[in-house]
Amino acid sequence: MSACFGRMGGATLVSKDYFLTLNINIALLIIVIFATQKIMGTKVKPYQTEGSKKEQVQQMFDNIAHRYDFLNRFLSMGIDIGWRKKAIKMLAEHKPKRILDVATGTGDFAIATLAIDPEEVIGIDISEGMLDVGRKKIIDQGIKKIRLENGDSENLQFEDASFDAVIVAFGVRNFENLEKGLAEIKRVLKPGGVAMILEFSKPTGLFGVIFSIYNKTLLPLWGKLFSGDNAAYKYLPESVAAFPEGDEFKDIMKGLSYNKVADRRLTFGICSIYTGLK
Repeated sequence: MSACFGRMGGATLVSKDYFLTLNINIALLIIVIFATQKIMGTKVKPYQTEGSKKEQVQQMFDNIAHRYDFLNRFLSMGIDIGWRKKAIKMLAEHKPKRILDVATGTGDFAIATLAIDPEEVIGIDISEGMLDVGRKKIIDQGIKKIRLENGDSENLQFEDASFDAVIVAFGVRNFENLEKGLAEIKRVLKPGGVAMILEFSKPTGLFGVIFSIYNKTLLPLWGKLFSGDNAAYKYLPESVAAFPEGDEFKDIMKGLSYNKVADRRLTFGICSIYTGLK
């Protein structure tokens, strides 16, 4: 019988040594998780091969485009839909008429903006595979207000002061140069326009530990099973861990002269909505 357990009257008693061992193991796990996050830095790439982060991100999303929407719903249990709805509700306060969706992917966030009746929505992405899925979705739904184009978030193909709002959902982590991408977003905003960014963040406490374990074990396993690209769903938690979230990200926005920078955390801190005005 283990030294941690004893029996009395048919019931198992757990000794103090067992709880001490358990607490030490949990503490060590937390240390490993946070140490790993610090080591990763901010230049995480999907593949351990040659090529820039931008090139690898494009390749990764082309590879998984055919299963991307399904995996989003499955791996998040549909919670990501609610996050977008909350963001759009906040965006409605600004009454934007012309909206740019950067890193639009398959167009979910762009489509969600139709709830606030904009005049025009343009979505850009570097992955033609993702854009093809998004364009089919738009055609199938008979949507006329949205146009999807190939475009680089760090070199936007639009005139200065072109949009009332620029939105990004789970895309800024993939920018090769975060500051340059945020500066480009600000450049194409009209004076008083709003930048709204949804991004994963790192929950704290016990839930944060559970979330980290899920990200490092089940997420890559299911991602490989359904997408066929193991690296893509290893990259996701690594890029989340490396991302400058919360006050650090807000400081970057403020350093680029965004005004009224704020954030709102959702679902125990898994996701954050950042906003800033030009």
